[in-house]
Amino acid sequence: MNDILQIISNTLEQRKAVDSEKSYVASLYQKGLNKILEKVGEEATEVILAARDAEVSGEKNELVHEVADLWFHTMVTLSYLNVDFNDVLAELAKRHK
Repeated sequence: MNDILQIISNTLEQRKAVDSEKSYVASLYQKGLNKILEKVGEEATEVILAARDAEVSGEKNELVHEVADLWFHTMVTLSYLNVDFNDVLAELAKRHK
């Protein structure tokens, strides 16, 4: 599973050098941290709503979709701040022990 995270991480790094009119991620980078954090907050809210709906309906596809959006935008945040996602994985591993 780390492979997909590495692919996404590599793509995010590449987007730092792309015209903001040609890439959604590049446009976020150009708008700055506050815009990126706004997206993280928006996605977190959507996860909360999807989780509530999943509990009632039993349907989890929307929850999975929204968590993927949240993780993606969190990775954009890490990339913007030059934090390697592996540092987060190492922290999770440390907490698991």
